[in-house]
Amino acid sequence: MDHVYDYMLHLLTEYANLLTFKPTKPPEAVEVCPESLVCQAEGTEKKFLMESMVKSAHDSGPCDLPPPFNPQELTMLKQRKENSIRQVEMWERRASTT
Repeated sequence: MDHVYDYMLHLLTEYANLLTFKPTKPPEAVEVCPESLVCQAEGTEKKFLMESMVKSAHDSGPCDLPPPFNPQELTMLKQRKENSIRQVEMWERRASTT
């Protein structure tokens, strides 16, 4: 099991060596820029497309992970979860008796 990834890499590398496809750009190909896609849209669609376009590159990743829980926060979170489960079970029992 320790060598699974090595074996997978070996298989992919050997398979890649068998491929003969070389990508080429067709002579009639036209480069499309985001602005040309927005030109065809109208109204709200155009507004949303303009807002969603990338204005500049960012140094940060797409999201920042929150810091890990400290032991006290983790304990509180577990208690809230257990209390919620108990509450739902109580509601289920109450609903089944009526």
